[in-house]
Amino acid sequence: MAGLPVLFLLGMLIAPVGRLLLEGAWAEQGDAATLWLAPWQDPYVRWRMLWSALQATLTCGLVLVLGVPIAWVLARLEFTGRAWVLRALMLPFVVPTLVAAMGVLVLLGPQGWVVQWGGPSLEGTPYLLLYGNVFFNLCVFVRAATEGLEQVSASRMAAARTLGATPWRAFWRVEWPAILPWLMSALCLVFLYCFSGFGLALVLGGQQYATVEVEIYTLVAHELQLAQAGVLALWVLLFTGGLAWTYAWVESRLAAPVRADRMGRRRPQTAGQWLAVGAALGILVVFCIAPLLAIVVRAAQTGSAAWGILQDPDTLGALWNTVRFSASALVLATVLGLIHALAAQRVIWLRTLVFLPFVVSPILVAFGLLLLYPSWTASAPLLVAAYALLAYPFVAKSVAAGLDAIPPSLLAAAQTLGASRLRVFWRVTFPLLLPALRRGMAFAAATAVGEFAVTLFLSRPEWATLSTRIYEHLGRPGAAHHDAALVLACVLMALALAVFMLIERPSANGHTDRETYA
Repeated sequence: MAGLPVLFLLGMLIAPVGRLLLEGAWAEQGDAATLWLAPWQDPYVRWRMLWSALQATLTCGLVLVLGVPIAWVLARLEFTGRAWVLRALMLPFVVPTLVAAMGVLVLLGPQGWVVQWGGPSLEGTPYLLLYGNVFFNLCVFVRAATEGLEQVSASRMAAARTLGATPWRAFWRVEWPAILPWLMSALCLVFLYCFSGFGLALVLGGQQYATVEVEIYTLVAHELQLAQAGVLALWVLLFTGGLAWTYAWVESRLAAPVRADRMGRRRPQTAGQWLAVGAALGILVVFCIAPLLAIVVRAAQTGSAAWGILQDPDTLGALWNTVRFSASALVLATVLGLIHALAAQRVIWLRTLVFLPFVVSPILVAFGLLLLYPSWTASAPLLVAAYALLAYPFVAKSVAAGLDAIPPSLLAAAQTLGASRLRVFWRVTFPLLLPALRRGMAFAAATAVGEFAVTLFLSRPEWATLSTRIYEHLGRPGAAHHDAALVLACVLMALALAVFMLIERPSANGHTDRETYA
């Protein structure tokens, strides 16, 4: 069963990256040890490596400080609109990277609202990238922490309070140890996203604060230094691969059925509790909603001339390409993700393998595919397969989380009544997996809709998507091109929101299944 996704990863990821590394080794003459240590001997590249780790670490610290109090409010207090807040927590995650970067620039860029309101310009500082990282990852962390807090044993908390523990002491002695695995899991994922991120660092990092992924892209695309890029990519792979294995191990330790003895939520009773609700919602608006609102408002102010680009044949063609490529990739990603999750249910190395598309730069994958399959260059099957490569891990992770949450007693009862393994899967397992599968497909579709790095290198000019059109307008001078990029960003965000509406629906008791994006 695991053969299909393993072969897919081998042909679409491992072999292309290996081909790129070999190409670099053949192109470089000299001592292998010197080449291997070169990234650490070059002060410029060493700064890129250290900054990549530092900005990821700083982001983890920020989301930890901001996210735990927000998660506690969402897990312990019941208020009007809470279910919608939980659904909106994944909104930044499904917004394409280019759209998020444009939102950050509209807020904090050199011509952003903060500067217009008399605030300092953040151009040339690391704060633009850090804010963008928090925008993408705070909601991911809050979801994980909320789910962990909902798994805390109500009987243990009641026993602690009965023995005289204050709410603060009960949190540190009972709740904090219980949610720590969820927090570690989420922080590992946040670090991976920030360290391996490309789009945000490309747009927001600038010359001084670009990450190692941007450096690899520069070495390959602009300087054709394949050997240096290959060695740098190997160091990144070693680091992120170890972190991915740690995340998979922590995730496997969380594999348990949903706890029935959950803490109940209560309406806020005091002014302090209502203040906590307001503060939590305010932080979420500032860090997770403001960039999206800024794009919509700024696009609405551009005027009818800018919106006329929606009638342009190139724009309509890009919209059609985005839809058809994403739909084709979604079908392939769903099949691969479902098979991978079923095969990796009890095998940790298969769980780790699903993280490979996360830890390998799409730039490396694209150039490796060009080198390995030159006759397939600019072919639709290769482009769709590359989209599916980046999207199917979301399906696999969601389905794996759904499998972990199914009580073994249900499957055992069905088998005791004489059902075969195939019948058990179709009548018991698959219906229970449908919500997780639907969420995974929605995240996979959102990933395909916003992908532009692979499209930039593997598609023909007539196959341009909305994301590549936005990137082209951002690279051209003039206010007209910037306004056109804003309008197209609104359209792309609307597509992502349409996918978001398919993600998840709260269950009757208000709980959501545990998902491992968060």
